[in-house]
Amino acid sequence: MPRPDLFLDSSALFAGVISPGGAARALLLLAEAELVALTISEQVVAETERALARKVPRALAYYREALRSTGMRIVRDPSPEEVATHRDIIAHGTDVPIVVAAMKAEVDYLVTLNRRHFDDSGVAARSGLRIGTPGSALTWVRDLLGPEDQ
Repeated sequence: MPRPDLFLDSSALFAGVISPGGAARALLLLAEAELVALTISEQVVAETERALARKVPRALAYYREALRSTGMRIVRDPSPEEVATHRDIIAHGTDVPIVVAAMKAEVDYLVTLNRRHFDDSGVAARSGLRIGTPGSALTWVRDLLGPEDQ
């Protein structure tokens, strides 16, 4: 069975880096153990680094180490044409490139803490992605892997 591939947006990656526990951190640890694959886009890299530098600069070193130790796949941002084609996929325009990047990367799950923007069930239907919080993604991964893999 291939490893589940999770696309983290910047809110989920930020939480995983700064939190000593919780579901977002657990997903990073599962990636380090090579039980899941993590994918992010160039936009997520930049957004997360800016947020950490502004809010928790001492966490930047751990963030950079997490990028290496988890083996995260970093995909290119979608082109302006691809974003324009999918501009109606989600109401908040700055999230369109994230959804499109996850779709193009053909991941199993888009992980976000931004429930206000992503909870619209139409986003999941229009994108063909499972979308949820780190907690719901962790539950999905546990169910998928079963007790023998955890």
